[in-house]
This record gives sequence, C-alpha cells and structure tokens, in this order.
Amino acid sequence: MDTFGPWSLFPTLIVLLMAIVTRRTIESLMTGALVGMLMLDPGSVVTQLSDTLLSVLGNDTVTWIVLVCGLFGSLIALLVRTGGVLTFGDVMTRRIHGRRQSLLTTWVLGLVIFVDDYLNALAISASMKKITDRFKVSREMLAYVVDSTAAPICILVPFSTWAVFFAGLLEDNGATGNGMGLYIESIPYMFYAWVAAAVVPLVAMGWIPAIGPMKRAEARAAAGQSIPDGAEESALEVDETNQRRPHLLNFLLPIASLIFFTWYFDIDILRGVIVALAVTLALIFSQRLMSFHAVFDTALEGFKSMLMPLGTLVAGFTLKEINDGLGLTHYVITTLEPLMTAQMLPAVVFVTMAFLAFATGSFWGLFAVAMPIVLPLAASVGADMPLVIGALISASAFGSHACFYGDSTVLSAQGSGCTPMAHALTQLPYSLIAATLATLIFLTAGHL
Repeated sequence: MDTFGPWSLFPTLIVLLMAIVTRRTIESLMTGALVGMLMLDPGSVVTQLSDTLLSVLGNDTVTWIVLVCGLFGSLIALLVRTGGVLTFGDVMTRRIHGRRQSLLTTWVLGLVIFVDDYLNALAISASMKKITDRFKVSREMLAYVVDSTAAPICILVPFSTWAVFFAGLLEDNGATGNGMGLYIESIPYMFYAWVAAAVVPLVAMGWIPAIGPMKRAEARAAAGQSIPDGAEESALEVDETNQRRPHLLNFLLPIASLIFFTWYFDIDILRGVIVALAVTLALIFSQRLMSFHAVFDTALEGFKSMLMPLGTLVAGFTLKEINDGLGLTHYVITTLEPLMTAQMLPAVVFVTMAFLAFATGSFWGLFAVAMPIVLPLAASVGADMPLVIGALISASAFGSHACFYGDSTVLSAQGSGCTPMAHALTQLPYSLIAATLATLIFLTAGHL
C-alpha cells in the first residue's frame, strides 16, 4: 500500500493544534480534512469533498448514529419538559448531601448502566446535572465522570455493544476458540479501562486534585458558574417554574424500558430508544401532561439539539476517510513493527493503537483494519493472546475516552451542558494519567 510516510500525520497534527488554539471542533476537523485532500490531489478538492461527504453520510454506521442520537435528544427533551428529570432530581437531592456524594452517585450510575456508551453518556448526564449544579460542580467535571464510565465500563462487560462488536471481530479474524470466550478471557487484561474507572472516585473524593484546565473549571463553578462560557442550554433544559411534579415512574419507566429493550433486541440501542419513546408518549398522553402539538414540537427540538454533536461526528468520519487515503494507520503500524517482540508487544500495541484511535477518532472501524495485522503478529512472536487483545481493546477505549472529536466525548459534553473542547481539555490530564499507568502495567505483564 502506498502511503505518505510521516506526512500522513500532518492533517491530524493540524486538527489537534487548531482545536487547542481555537477551541472549535468542527472547523478544526474540516480544516484537517481539506489539508489531507490537498495532499492527495490538489486539483480535485471539490470532487474529493463531495464524494467523501456522500460516502460518510451513506455509511450505515453514521446513519445509525444520527438516528440514535437524534431520538435520544427527543427522549431526554420530553422527560425534561414533562418534569420527569426534575422529579428524579428532587428524589436524588433528598438523598445526596454534598459534592462528593453527587459525583460518586454519578459514577455508580455509570457502573450500573453499562449496556451502551451512548446510553450512559446521554441518560446519566441529563439526569444528574441539575443535582451537581446545586453542589457547585463544574459541568466539565460531570462530563469527565460520565465519560469515564462510558467506553471504559462498556468494554469490561461481556454483554455490552462493545463486547458484541469486538467478539464478532475476533471470530471474523480466526481467533482460536469462541470469539466471546476469548473476549471474556481478555477482560482482566483491559488495564486502561480498569485504571480509568478506578481514577474517577479518587478524583471525586479529592484524593487526586483538579489538574490544569479542570482546576480552573472547578474554581469557576465554586464561584457560582457551573456552565462554561460558550456552552448553550438547549431543549434539554426547562424552566422549573410552573412545572408539574409527576410520579417518579414517569422518569424511571422510560429509562428502564430503554435499558431492558436495548438488551432484549440483542444490544441494539436504536430499537431500545424507539420503545422508550413509545412508553414516554403513552405516559404523557394518558396523564395529559402535554398537548399533542407540544409533544411533537418538544421532540423535534430535542432532535435538533443534537445537530452540533452530530456535525462533529460527521466531520470526524470525514477526517478518518482522508487519513485512510493517506495510509496513516498502515504507516504507523509498519514503522513500529520492529519493536513488536513477545515481551514488548502488549505495550507497543496499546500505545500505537491508542495514538491512532485518538488521532483518527475511529474506535471500531480502525480495529477492523488493525486486528488482521496484530493477531497474526502476536501468534508469530509467541505473545500471550488474551494480554494482546486486552491491550488492543484498551486502546480503543482510550481513543473513545480521550479523543477531542470522539462520539463519547461529544455526547458526554452535550448531555452535561458544556462544549466538546471544554470537556476534552479538562479530561485529557486524567485520561493520560490512566494511559501512562496502563502502559507501565502492560510492560510489566509482557515481561512476566
């Protein structure tokens, strides 16, 4: 395969630098994509752009994400407008008596709602932000706690969307034995996920202090401003005056339906959210909580509230297509191949694939490309297969957790009420701490 060598890194570096300087996500991603198109063929940028956008928007995965996120926005907007979230907040507030409790409760909910990272990122953040606001917790801190129990927890549970996908990928790549069996065998070695999830309560308790941008965000929240500058409250917010307090079941029943039917339909959150919406509509109309027109206006506003994060995800997929054309993944893997001995392979796989997942914003598709390369290499050098698979899937979780324009990052920010860049920059020091510790553990495990 022809690649652009080290120049294949250039568009991604442009994106990262521009994102840090401007704190604008979509503009940074599209600039990087345009730079990559100029590198590929400067005479056909318009054609490349139109073809790439059509390819991305015609992708089944992108269509699925648009539907899931849009319908999730509608569901949360309805739960907020009818007072369901407010009732849940009132009940929780009577049981939560401080900042630490609010953050630890958010963390525990993240451990419980493990079926899908989108479900985790959107449902928990929307239901907890009013509670954390009362204890002057920054929205960035809430987004960090929520995001840290999204992908990192989902990969540790063998009946989540992530587990189903990666087990299937292992089967497709001729893994010895049953794919799900090998996945379960690898769970103890998914060190990044274990460390990232364990760091959260230490941060919530104050045993690990607020660092860098998070320290500034927490100082701002302590002064009375939980929401960062530039973040806009959307249809997911509601004026609490004149708000009816319906029964708590009006919140719990739709959420329980969402979780149960996501599991019932073979871990398909799209079908789960459709059923949850139907349950919510039945509750609204049976109790006459809203008029017919108000219901569908609210649902539409909720769907529209997801346009910004969806735009970020489409721009991220566009950059991924360009990086594939430049041969970024192939270049990085072949460059580091000499370091891949049996002892070093787990750590090298984790660091390499974590960088690629972070740089490309691809956490599933990238590994469909990398697994046919990494698994035979692990077998040829005699490396411990569950350990290598644990490193590979840990890298995917790191990418989802840390990437500025990753879906989990964007949706955690959207649900929590802060900008994706504010969330990404405040979270990055903690994800890097977890990644460093995980690397050291992989190095140690590889030599044992």
